Amino acid sequence: MKNKRCFFLGLVLLLTAALLPADDNDNEEGEIVRVTGIVRLVGSGTLPQLVITGTRVQWYITRDEMYKLFDMQQQAVTVEARETVREMIFANGRPAGTWRELSDIRIIEVPAE
Repeated sequence: MKNKRCFFLGLVLLLTAALLPADDNDNEEGEIVRVTGIVRLVGSGTLPQLVITGTRVQWYITRDEMYKLFDMQQQAVTVEARETVREMIFANGRPAGTWRELSDIRIIEVPAE
């Protein structure tokens, strides 16, 4: 019985280590960017997320910054923010796309309707 627990614990630790990022090439500090797009709410249930959808790119808003844009859903906005970029990878090693996240958001323009 004790050997089974040790094996299970070792397996959990191995799987946890395998899920950690393999490289540190991510843009940790972030670069200040100016973003223009439509504010949308995506997801459902208890963990929805706000995104700004541009013409070809989608930026996710950090949970700490959601309150700044929550009332602007379905409106075009221009913001300056710190962009963090992460390359996502499927379990089989194939690229899964780019995850762009905005923090330290400053609203520049909300066009009047």
